[in-house]
Amino acid sequence: MKARFKYRIYPTLGQKYLLAKLFGCVRVVWNDSLACCQQKYKSGENKPTNSELQKLFITQAKKTECREWLSEVSNIPL
Repeated sequence: MKARFKYRIYPTLGQKYLLAKLFGCVRVVWNDSLACCQQKYKSGENKPTNSELQKLFITQAKKTECREWLSEVSNIPL
C-alpha cells in the first residue's frame, strides 16, 4: 500500500507576489518556446532541442532590454 499525503500552503502577501512573478515568467518563456516550435513546424524545419530553446529563450533573453526582468527569478523553473 502506498501512502498519500495532501498539503495546503498559506503564503504571505510577499510570498504570493513572488510566486505570481515566478509563474508569470515561466508562462512567458513557455509561450515564446511554443511559438518558436510551432513556427519551425509550419516551415517544415526540425524542432529545436531543449538546450537550444534554453539558450534562446532564457539565457539570451535575459540579456535583452525587453526581457531583462527574467533575471529577477530563479532560472531553474524557467
